[in-house]
Amino acid sequence: MEKHSITDRQFVSRLIYTVLCDNLPVREAILNFPKNTKDKSLKVAYHALIHREADDNLRAQDIEYREEQDDYLEFLAETLQKGESVPKNIIKEYEAWYPETTLPYSDSIKDLLKKLCKFLNV
Repeated sequence: MEKHSITDRQFVSRLIYTVLCDNLPVREAILNFPKNTKDKSLKVAYHALIHREADDNLRAQDIEYREEQDDYLEFLAETLQKGESVPKNIIKEYEAWYPETTLPYSDSIKDLLKKLCKFLNV
């Protein structure tokens, strides 16, 4: 595995821990995600954070659900902190639901063109 990928994994791990400690809103964590990543483990973490944000009302009503979701995010953070890949069965599960993962792109000209092509479905 590339050193860059391990660094990104550890960075995302810190983002997740910061969210779990309520020191960073999920939206901020998502905005700070590594740009243009191909790392499937980071894509899983990205979607897990998206789900946490989307489930805000459910989390407020169901303590067990909130604890389960937070435990899962903590598991992801621990795995990424070690620089390890998320288990393949979890990656496969996410790929089934999100074959075309949309992650943040950088703001370079090349990436702006990618966004435009994706928008135009080219």
